[in-house]
Amino acid sequence: MSQARAPVTTGCLLLAAASLALAASPGTAARAADGQNTVMTDRPLRAPLVIAHRGASGYRPEHTLESYRLAIEMGADFIEPDLVSTRDGRLVARHEPDITETTDVAQRPEFAARRRTVLIDGVEHVGWFTVDFTLEELRTLRAVQPRPGRSKEFDGLFQIPTLEEIIALARSASAAGGRTIGIYPETKHPTWHCEQGLPLEPALLAALAEAGWTSREAPVFIQSFESGNLQWLRQRTSIKLVQLIAGAGLREDGSVIPWMVPADAHRCDIYPVGSLPVDFATPDAFEQIARYADVVGPWKRWLIGAKPSADDDTELTATASTGFVRLAHEAGLLVHPWTFRNEPGELLKDYAGDPLAEYQAFAALGVDGVFSDFPDTARAGLALGSP
Repeated sequence: MSQARAPVTTGCLLLAAASLALAASPGTAARAADGQNTVMTDRPLRAPLVIAHRGASGYRPEHTLESYRLAIEMGADFIEPDLVSTRDGRLVARHEPDITETTDVAQRPEFAARRRTVLIDGVEHVGWFTVDFTLEELRTLRAVQPRPGRSKEFDGLFQIPTLEEIIALARSASAAGGRTIGIYPETKHPTWHCEQGLPLEPALLAALAEAGWTSREAPVFIQSFESGNLQWLRQRTSIKLVQLIAGAGLREDGSVIPWMVPADAHRCDIYPVGSLPVDFATPDAFEQIARYADVVGPWKRWLIGAKPSADDDTELTATASTGFVRLAHEAGLLVHPWTFRNEPGELLKDYAGDPLAEYQAFAALGVDGVFSDFPDTARAGLALGSP
């Protein structure tokens, strides 16, 4: 069901026109059947890709060059920057435009007056936002570890990196290590950014073009929870695109409650109107996504559900495989589930506190890659293969 569009800002429309000149890749991306699922990696495809979620974010503050560098040292195939915009239109790596929990901005008295309330995709946020800072100002901040229970010893040491710096790191690490390291950028809240007059996609395509990464063989995946911006990208680039799929929670039987991104009603005329399926039990949903995307990136509970344990309802146990991977593969889509973490509270009872057992369970389903905060554990677990 689509919703009526609200008026779009003039800035969005102007930047949409300018984007055609910025995107140096081919016009309409016609996907050859024999190359649809090409993945640029030196590791055989029988071993799922390790995608370092926000870098090695289990060990270092997320979305820092130091986190990405450690992930590469740990064997990651791809490093994953979430992209947001500064006030002056530069793309930087932060999980959200709201940087209250991931930087030391709250301790910076010079920026106290910039704290405000912002509505992003229907959710109210109170804090500090990247769109209120120039890149130069953001460079004065330092990253911190936002997740409780993880080490805070590196808080206050590392800067916020730009997309260009992340690309440079991947390229230099590839040359030094003799293997291809790719990047897996996510456009965060693309419709909301467009409404601010700061659409993400033109700047992203321009940076990738500058690096010479414009073809299907480029070591790049572009991901989004929205679908309209992916359809917009499909008409302007051959780079592999990833449709992310979230969930709003779990039912009593362990199945996923579908969750739709409010922004996918598309109040911004840059993107075509998009909508995502809510039922992934039939081929139709996957065929719909395969019209514009190459990969589906689901919350891992879409593949293996979780329900309360029969003997202890404070613990969750795995349900049978949903068939998600098989249906996606039949539609020509790769499957990269998220997010894998080592902490005991993140693991189902079935895995007995062993994160390696979880990776083995998902490898047995035939996944093509995994997003992990702990790329060294992911590499070890996937190397063990199916249980």
